[in-house]
Amino acid sequence: MHCVQCHCEPQKSRRGKVSGKVNCKNIKQDCPALDCDNPVQLAGHCCKTCLQGGKKQIDSVLNSFEYFPRKSKEREEELHKSYNDRSYLSSEDVGPGESRTDFVAVLTGLKDSWLPSPSGVARARFTLTRSSLTFSITYQRMGHPTKIVFLDSDGTPAFEYRVPKGDSDMICGVWKNVAEPLLRQLQSEQMHISMSTSTGQRDEVEGRIIKHRALFAETFSSILTSEEENSAMGGIAMLTLSDTENNLHFILILQGLIQHRDRDPILVPIRVQLLCRQHILREIRANITSHDPDFAEVLTDLKSRELFWLSRGQLEIAVAAEGQDPRQISGFITGRKSCDTIQSVMSSSNALIPGKTGGVGSAIFNLHDNGTLQYQVQVTGLTSDVVSLTIELKPRRRNKRSILCDLTPEFSKATGQAIGSWSRLEARHMHMLLQNELFINVATAHSQEGELRGQIKALPYSGLEAPRHELPTPLAGHFVSPPVRTGASGHAWVSVDKYCHLHYEILVAGLSQTDDLTVNARLHGLAEIGELDDSTHMRLLTGFYGSKAQGVLKDISVELLKHLDQGTAFIQVSTKLNPRGEIRGQVHVPNNCEFGTRSEAEEEEEELEDFLSKDPEELKKDPHTCFFENQHYPHGSSWTPNYDKCFSCICQKRTVICDPVICPALTCSRTIKPEGKCCPICDETKELKDVKVPERVDEHPEGCYFEGDQKMHAPGTTWHPFVPPFGYIKCAVCSCKGSTGEVHCEKVTCPMLTCSHPVRRHPTDCCKVCPQEERTTAALEHSDMMQADSPRYCKFGKNYYHNSDSWHPWVPLFGEMKCINCWCDHGVTKCQRKQCPLLTCSNITRTEGSCCPECLDDKEEDDMVMKAPDKRQTWRHH
Repeated sequence: MHCVQCHCEPQKSRRGKVSGKVNCKNIKQDCPALDCDNPVQLAGHCCKTCLQGGKKQIDSVLNSFEYFPRKSKEREEELHKSYNDRSYLSSEDVGPGESRTDFVAVLTGLKDSWLPSPSGVARARFTLTRSSLTFSITYQRMGHPTKIVFLDSDGTPAFEYRVPKGDSDMICGVWKNVAEPLLRQLQSEQMHISMSTSTGQRDEVEGRIIKHRALFAETFSSILTSEEENSAMGGIAMLTLSDTENNLHFILILQGLIQHRDRDPILVPIRVQLLCRQHILREIRANITSHDPDFAEVLTDLKSRELFWLSRGQLEIAVAAEGQDPRQISGFITGRKSCDTIQSVMSSSNALIPGKTGGVGSAIFNLHDNGTLQYQVQVTGLTSDVVSLTIELKPRRRNKRSILCDLTPEFSKATGQAIGSWSRLEARHMHMLLQNELFINVATAHSQEGELRGQIKALPYSGLEAPRHELPTPLAGHFVSPPVRTGASGHAWVSVDKYCHLHYEILVAGLSQTDDLTVNARLHGLAEIGELDDSTHMRLLTGFYGSKAQGVLKDISVELLKHLDQGTAFIQVSTKLNPRGEIRGQVHVPNNCEFGTRSEAEEEEEELEDFLSKDPEELKKDPHTCFFENQHYPHGSSWTPNYDKCFSCICQKRTVICDPVICPALTCSRTIKPEGKCCPICDETKELKDVKVPERVDEHPEGCYFEGDQKMHAPGTTWHPFVPPFGYIKCAVCSCKGSTGEVHCEKVTCPMLTCSHPVRRHPTDCCKVCPQEERTTAALEHSDMMQADSPRYCKFGKNYYHNSDSWHPWVPLFGEMKCINCWCDHGVTKCQRKQCPLLTCSNITRTEGSCCPECLDDKEEDDMVMKAPDKRQTWRHH
């Protein structure tokens, strides 16, 4: 927002704690008067400027603006036009390493594609916390997406997210453990995101992921689309209200509206309109540059009816490019959408008159496009009956409440819950709600001003599978045995997935962090409380700082899963003051986990089965799918082909590799081949006395199970191992040792060869032989790497190197490191920086592309030699 200047003021609380307060001022009214006829609005500037005659007056007010105005009382009085005068939440609410970075992307159709460009537009918002990137995506004028792909700076897919089926127009997901090089690309705005539907490329949209400073203040938003078919253009509007005035600030990010492909930017006139039911309420005309089509402006002094229409989602913003190629995009303005959960934890320590009652209140909210706010509230553990339940502003004076909405009529004493909707939400209230500035208050007969109170704020989406649309489990000192009179409270979302893993998310309020820096959340069975020591069935979930704990617990006992299913388990938060539990809540999570949690192998097997049973149409869209014998196979799968049952095939990224079944070597003199079998067996009627005949697998219940081919092998049999995804490894032989079930595999020993270029006569041969004529092949084949008699190779990055090969390493984002030499030493990669000689001269310089510094005098002599007109010296290098 180029017309807003902000500064940060330090403020001290009554306890002497220093926090930051942001003050912002609209400087548009301070723009200088211009003496030209047609001033223009340059991108990135607030004030217009004159371009004629080389005269440029560019935002002179910005050059003289004082960021910390303390010189005069008049300067301080100017700050009454504050854009954002609230002091933000304390950093105590953020744990160590919890810093967040927000990004945004506008996704539109690709005009360069040979297919018709789609008209769909999507808006994606991202939050990076540590190495996890969560995303919330909304879209218009396109079908339900099925796949989201993150692309690195080279356009290579870095992460793929399969969108679950559903009716929601909001897509929520998370990319966990983003690699460090990709994090750097993300921070430097080099990554893209694409989204496609089941129709494939015909309905695919893509956009660049960028940072934007307007995201922190955004409370209203709009997706701008075109009525034209195959338009491949769109945009988004990010809007917010001033905190003290009815001014609507907005920023437009436009994509494809300006059709200009020349290298030199041009000024393009645009028209921005604010409409309601096709009636123009406001109109702004300005010029933007073709290379930077973002635009920011402020609509001042909105009237009461305009604010009403804004709150009901009836205002429409339209942007048109004027000139030779008039084009327009538009969209309705609604409250900001995201996958975050608007919620509140109410505690007695946060009441206007703090106390320690051991009660708890919990609430979740859902804001709709028409301005209706749905709410679900539950309270429990109170000292007396509830007399009022209200949504309020921050008190202007001590104990002077400002009530916005009374929820008391919807409150049921029998259930302790209030479920309903607030349909008269004003635009100002929506803005404050989405900026975490509203509170919910519970007053009781013993505490008329309020026994419980909590701040309504957005809980960022974390990617956990806990169902946030349901009321969470309340946590209170009232539920501890014996009850604890504490000012703390909390709530928790808990779920069990199909692998019987426990997902949890816990929020607490009112814990004194000055006295207790470590908080532990524990889960254990309720059935044995009072009979056994607490530690018998206590299971640590996590330790956390601040007000939130989340995670996944995988190895859960069958007994604990049974307690969860029966509702006889509880979550407990313990502190140093109350090590046996300060707040607690009973948890009921129905599940079908009577056999306990699943192993990782079982999970991978089920995922493969799910993939194999996928819709054939979905398989066709996967670029790694193989097509063989009129059938599609997913990457990594193996099967027996129809053309020969004695072969085994595997799909490796669109490539089908089929190998013959390798039969074990038999030591008997006579063999037979049973019908339907690929390999011969010893004829038992002609068994030799001194030779133990391998017996058939199906006649021996005991034997060895090999994970590679997933088959049982009879005692004494030998075979070549099958190792996915490489297939049969012919240079290894496995054997089943007796009836113990132990598999022993050994590498085939190849004879020493005297020739310099041995060859492998047949692809299935293990050992090489000397050819009649030596071949000369410089390329290093990957198949040779897998053979037993090859010298040990080295793998560095995506490349393979022979023994004794040397190279300069290539590092992403930095290129080839010419000052570092690497070499392959019998399978071990070793690298060393080039050693520079010690210089004794005084004039030392370093030239570009050189690893070591050199003497300046020597360099000048070398330059003179290079400049000498000696043709013979020149031709020596050829």
